[in-house]
Amino acid sequence: MEWVCDRAQTVELGVGEVLTHEGDPGRGLFILVKGKMNLTRRSEGVEIPIGQHEAPSFFGEIPVLTDEPVPVTVRALTNCHLYEIRAEDFRKLLHESRDFERMVFRIMERHLRGLESFIRGREKMAALGTLAAGLAHELNNPASALVRTLEEMPAAILELQRMNLVYGQRNVDQDHTQNWLGVRDLGYDTILNNRLDPVTLSDRETVLLEWLEDYGVKQAWKLAEPLAEGGVEVETLDQLMERWRNDNTELREMGLHWLSLSFEVISMIKHGLRGAEKISELVQAMKSYTYLDQGIQQEVNVHQGLEDTLRLFAYQLKCGIQVQRNYDRHIPKILAYGSELNQLWTNLIDNAIDAMDGKGLLEITTHHCDRFAYIDIIDSGSGIPPEIKTRIFEPFFTTKSVGRGSGLGLETVRRIVENRHHGTLSFESRPGRTCFTIRLPLSIQGG
Repeated sequence: MEWVCDRAQTVELGVGEVLTHEGDPGRGLFILVKGKMNLTRRSEGVEIPIGQHEAPSFFGEIPVLTDEPVPVTVRALTNCHLYEIRAEDFRKLLHESRDFERMVFRIMERHLRGLESFIRGREKMAALGTLAAGLAHELNNPASALVRTLEEMPAAILELQRMNLVYGQRNVDQDHTQNWLGVRDLGYDTILNNRLDPVTLSDRETVLLEWLEDYGVKQAWKLAEPLAEGGVEVETLDQLMERWRNDNTELREMGLHWLSLSFEVISMIKHGLRGAEKISELVQAMKSYTYLDQGIQQEVNVHQGLEDTLRLFAYQLKCGIQVQRNYDRHIPKILAYGSELNQLWTNLIDNAIDAMDGKGLLEITTHHCDRFAYIDIIDSGSGIPPEIKTRIFEPFFTTKSVGRGSGLGLETVRRIVENRHHGTLSFESRPGRTCFTIRLPLSIQGG
């Protein structure tokens, strides 16, 4: 005790003063004899409270013993009185006093468990935030398209009803009316089933625009595109409009507007339906991804989980990353913790996107052999430096800047594969190619 007292230095802190910052090198062991200290850790640029130290207590042993940066920021909540034992003195005391050593490691284990528990929770929340952002981005376009469609639809339908009423008042013979309806129905079929390729569509639009301008239609370009999409030809318009060329009422052009607007409405419905289907697919993917309304363990389709995860990352992948799938479609389902398996795919794919800096090739290959499924996730990024290859699965080890990486992403992957699913995890890495291989035991139905 005298030896410690001779070497301990007094530290006084006022309210709000910082003792150590997250990411600083370890200083030594701190003994808090008066006051209360607050612990925070940066996550996505925000300092999150994770606990407190209240006198009497000690802390600071983790970075000294692991030779890692300080994992948290320690700030005084009240006026605090502490003693600091330098790192080298603390290590010497630890080695020479067996009782002290046991006590320190018990406390250290408790500190680590608390920190790890918090960070695992933050990891899950961060993953959820990433996916939620991606889902919101992917939902925005189809949702906006659906809203625009529904906003434009009432006016178009009302105008079609008005045209039908005006036309009906002329008591036109049934055969002529049937000709118009026949062209409309053929156009509906052409639009709904995408029967025209873009080149044909463009050529037809040019020809129709010339015909409409010759006929004297104002703003003919507004009618040319929908009529082209409906597959209408100028010969058809000649036949339909022959009896109306010399009409001095709005009926001289109304048939053209009616046909064009009819095609616009069916196109609105088609695009709105696509948007609704896209929204439904994304919601189903998220539901499948999280395995809602299912038990803890299920028979899981590995490819479905991979595809659900890729769909939720689509907004990041579409900006410059090509995805190449090499799936063994004969892999049977495996008995697994579905949501944890998807967390595994999320961490590895997220890391791959990070490694490629948004541009490159992401390959996913699957095959099965000897009652095991093998999943390779390969990226064309810069690779893992040789000097850290032995450390990437260590808890809290990260190469990312403070506040961006927790160091539990790959440790979580290892734990899910090895502890939860009794599989194996390995990797190979060089510049331009990093491959993580996951081996999972199969649950073959009926076998």
